[in-house]
Amino acid sequence: MTTEPLEAIFEHGSFRLVRPPNIPLREGQRVRLVVETEESPDTILALAANVYAGLSPQDITEVEQIALQRQNFFGDQG
Repeated sequence: MTTEPLEAIFEHGSFRLVRPPNIPLREGQRVRLVVETEESPDTILALAANVYAGLSPQDITEVEQIALQRQNFFGDQG
């Protein structure tokens, strides 16, 4: 099986390739698509807005203090 990542845009119910594939394909050949979507800036901002959801003010303060001490951010790893 030969694989090649291809970039495409989904329009009107079909995928339109951004550029032609480098691997030879014949007309009517069946292929398998694995779709990976890119997160929009709005989606990322919405996730960031909820980063402290469910934490107490004390927990938030503790997390921010740890983040400021970046060498301890991931705890003792070695």
